[in-house]
Amino acid sequence: MDDAFNPPGLAEAVNAKGFSGAAGFRILAIEPGRAELALARRDDLLQFFGHFHGGVITALADQAAGIAVTSGLSKGRIGVTVELKVNFLGPADGNELVARAKTLQMSGSIGVATVEIFSRDDKSERLCAFCTATMRALDLPPEFR
Repeated sequence: MDDAFNPPGLAEAVNAKGFSGAAGFRILAIEPGRAELALARRDDLLQFFGHFHGGVITALADQAAGIAVTSGLSKGRIGVTVELKVNFLGPADGNELVARAKTLQMSGSIGVATVEIFSRDDKSERLCAFCTATMRALDLPPEFR
């Protein structure tokens, strides 16, 4: 990764803290402007039909979008959510969720990312949600610089 961009370790540190770490989000891949995250199925993440809860899907999409945007920012900057829209396309009934995010455009301090969220099991993966996210680039808090 180019030294001008945030290192993958920043995303790993941010992902490990708070809700993301508690939920169990795993970073699978990071490159400038892209991120892939996963979340294993657990009973406490499901709704009453036994599918991943929509709020969990949304949170994973939000985290993936933030990491994708942040990974393409210069060192010392982070992308934070301004707006998020999720379309649920089908049940998320697999063994895990996989979110693949990419930055579509950065213009000044505002970036737009898209995220495809897949429900994956041993045999297949199915698109279950699609997200668009608007992020604002801010200076990182001192403890992350």
